[in-house]
Amino acid sequence: MQFPEKLQQKISQRVAQNSLRKLGKENSLIDFSSNDYLGFAKSEVIFNKTHQFLVDNNSKVNGATGSRLLSGNHKLYTEVEKQLAKLHNSETALVFNSGYDANIGFFASVPQRGDIILYDEFIHASIRDGIQLSNAKSFKFKHNDLPHLEELLKRVQHNDSDIYVVTESVFSMDGDSPDLIAISQLINKQTTNTHLVIDEAHALGVFGFGLIQKLQLGNVVFARIITFGKGLGCHGAAILGSEQLQQYLVNFARSFIYTTGLSPHTLATIKIAYEELTFSNSLEKLQENIQHFISESNRLQLNFIESTSAIHCCVISGNERVKNIALQLQKSGFEVKPILSPTVPLNQERLRFCLHAYNSKEEVTDVLEKLATFV
Repeated sequence: MQFPEKLQQKISQRVAQNSLRKLGKENSLIDFSSNDYLGFAKSEVIFNKTHQFLVDNNSKVNGATGSRLLSGNHKLYTEVEKQLAKLHNSETALVFNSGYDANIGFFASVPQRGDIILYDEFIHASIRDGIQLSNAKSFKFKHNDLPHLEELLKRVQHNDSDIYVVTESVFSMDGDSPDLIAISQLINKQTTNTHLVIDEAHALGVFGFGLIQKLQLGNVVFARIITFGKGLGCHGAAILGSEQLQQYLVNFARSFIYTTGLSPHTLATIKIAYEELTFSNSLEKLQENIQHFISESNRLQLNFIESTSAIHCCVISGNERVKNIALQLQKSGFEVKPILSPTVPLNQERLRFCLHAYNSKEEVTDVLEKLATFV
């Protein structure tokens, strides 16, 4: 069967631009690439406690058996959602199968025709895809630019329009954060039809229960999207918000309604991971490594985007150049991945370093000194 020519042309174009993506392979390199910030994905303690929890609760099944609105709403869903709501100081929590599903479900269903979405220009692809499925109008504001956001808010204020302001507490491709306090104050000054939506995917675990909670801004936020596949080391996501929002999503979020539920094992892993988060010293170790990374990159005069999160990016223009430097670091024993255009804008290609609780300070120093010799 012949492959469509139009599709082959798009692949050939990626090859010509040196930006063709390929699936990676498992290796034994020192990890500066994965989202497993606290090491929970590798935790034997969490693995064993999850297994024992399922045995003790006679939950020896492999799947949910159906969507949550049919046969898949097993008792662990209720237990975990109550746990999440309590720990995150939220009225409710609604679990989705992934962060992508949560963002698609929310943005495709909540903003209505005639509503306005204002989003940071560096917002995650899953949010952009959800916005494209929405009937609302959308406008982007410059990255972390509060004056530009305020200007747009003044332009779009209409009595009959709900306005959704969307940003991330930690951006996945830069590792930086907006001034969440200033944004919340700006939202408070608006009419009651302005709603703040925050994606906390890369903040959960790195900053405890997230930056919104750390800054005590939960009462200002209409919806928080949290995901468990990064700092919590497992799988799934949840939307935190009011009882009315939960009820609405259960009825209208298609990515929630029309998919098989998560298995009891997945929900049990989320439950145990949260319990581990409350008393583990992994967060303290991660914060020490973040401070050491910042100190060493300053000492070596390396040009990193300012960040206090677990993500640190060194902008190196050009797909070929950044791929070559990444390859040199990999040959030196470090798993560091290049982020290429079109994932990031042209000439904003970068090396993305993800820090973990299990990295040693010696490894941090070594990889940065190697980088200094290449750039």
